Amino acid sequence: MSGAHGREPIVVGVDPDPSKRLALAWAADEAERRGLPVRLVHAQGVPTGGYRTGEARASWEEWNRTLHEAGARTLEEAVAFVESRRPTVEVSTVLAEGEPAWVLREEAGNASLVVVGSWHLSTRRELFTSASVALPVSAHAPCPVVVVPEPEHVTEEPPYFVVGVDGSPHAAAAVDVAFEEAALRGAALRALYVWHPPLLGVLDEEAAVQKCRRVLSETVAGRTARYPGVELHHEVVHGHPVRVLTEASEHALGLVVGTRGHGGFSDMLLGSVSQGMLHHAHCPVITVPVRGAGSGERERRT
Repeated sequence: MSGAHGREPIVVGVDPDPSKRLALAWAADEAERRGLPVRLVHAQGVPTGGYRTGEARASWEEWNRTLHEAGARTLEEAVAFVESRRPTVEVSTVLAEGEPAWVLREEAGNASLVVVGSWHLSTRRELFTSASVALPVSAHAPCPVVVVPEPEHVTEEPPYFVVGVDGSPHAAAAVDVAFEEAALRGAALRALYVWHPPLLGVLDEEAAVQKCRRVLSETVAGRTARYPGVELHHEVVHGHPVRVLTEASEHALGLVVGTRGHGGFSDMLLGSVSQGMLHHAHCPVITVPVRGAGSGERERRT
């Protein structure tokens, strides 16, 4: 991440609830580790009301002004939190009108990574509630996105990260980020290839598993030389990827996955495993796009 994005800030979506500060804390800590600035973003989530007239327009503008003042206070409190936690981190703010997911997707175009908080929601609520940002931002952002769940989970010692591998370019990009994150924290790394047998079975299961092992070894090859301080454990595990990775995430510092793996539809921006992790993982989830994958999306929106 750092080599590709230079001094571009870590963007974090700020929740108005002062009790929800885990995403903000994660972003502040990461910014200090990487020597990057933090950009705190709060979106009001309402239209401007410019089409209103007369008394209705005056009432609408008063409502907008009240929301704007509340948003400014939210950002002031967030700045104070970051400055108290990590005094050396440079902080800037953005107060925007619009849906939070859309605002964060726009900010992601000039970010090293985006950090958002999330309570575990049902799939229906995640897809149809405008206040939910984790899924659409993870699907569309051109940079890695970190979804930090509330409440905080319990990690184990020694600390470790988990990364899901399936041989796809997205998984290779995820492995790069996973090694970097583990190295920054002095943590170990578990690289898992989850083999899910097809419904009709295979003629030679042992050969299929050996192929998975070969792909896993090839994917992590070269990274160990670049990050000699990272203790690597890699294994092929039988089972459903969402279930296996959810269990592996229970005491991890973080789980890293590509935005889309093998077997998905070409027009899906977020694969089923990545979506499952956003709903079920116990730890922060980092979704990683293939480098440059978001440029076409930005061009279509401009």
